[in-house]
Amino acid sequence: KDECTSNPCGTGQTCKDANTAANSLNDYTCTCTNDNSIVKKGAPATCTLDECAANPCGAQQTCNDPKQSPSSTGDYVCTCPAPNQAITSTGSPATCTGGSNDECASSPCGAGQSCVDPDTASAPAMDYVCTCTTGTGTATGTPATCETDECKSNPCGPSQTCVDPNKAVASTGDYTCSCQAPQKGTKAGGPATCTLNECDANPCGTGQTCNDPTTSPTTTLDFTCTCANGVVATGTAATCEVDECVSNPCGAGQTCNDPNKAKNSQHDYT
Repeated sequence: KDECTSNPCGTGQTCKDANTAANSLNDYTCTCTNDNSIVKKGAPATCTLDECAANPCGAQQTCNDPKQSPSSTGDYVCTCPAPNQAITSTGSPATCTGGSNDECASSPCGAGQSCVDPDTASAPAMDYVCTCTTGTGTATGTPATCETDECKSNPCGPSQTCVDPNKAVASTGDYTCSCQAPQKGTKAGGPATCTLNECDANPCGTGQTCNDPTTSPTTTLDFTCTCANGVVATGTAATCEVDECVSNPCGAGQTCNDPNKAKNSQHDYT
């Protein structure tokens, strides 16, 4: 018979019957689940829980659990170190203030950063916090890495893209402004001079040469299209005239006339 079937140890304990084949002899053992070193035979064990074992007060404060009851009750007491040992707190770390161990006194964060030591009453613990006053960044126990994104002030203006490749350094003017397509142009440390070459869109088509003399920031239709035979048009594709009679296809003694010079050679001359 397994005496553990009736749960004689209760909750929070493990029951084990060493001799289930014999009659009930109270030879079962109860073991605390929170501390398997606490064992009792034939009856529930007296289980205790020292809440200070989890170090709830931190490294600089003293912890005392006066009751050590079987379960967590939050009755442990945290006590500040000297000279503020009179400052205590029950169930949570004490707020130790007013001491002389302010790690910020030596300015460990350096220029351009603020320093806060949350526990000036405790011995130095490298728990001071450095916060950047220019840019963004915080660090505990060491100076912060301050990121300064120069593009946040929009130095390139509303119509250009800004990229700061080195945010970890204070403002140095190394940001780059780039024009948005179809415009072209980049510049470091200031707005770019944007240009638009209207010929990039191939407005003249095939067989003609395109030239944009100004490449101004906006479309001005001042590009020129030039035919192979020299015909030129501004702001639109040229009408290239091809006079088939130029090659004297009729020969000597005959007059040649091409009625439709505006089209490519179609042998419509007479």
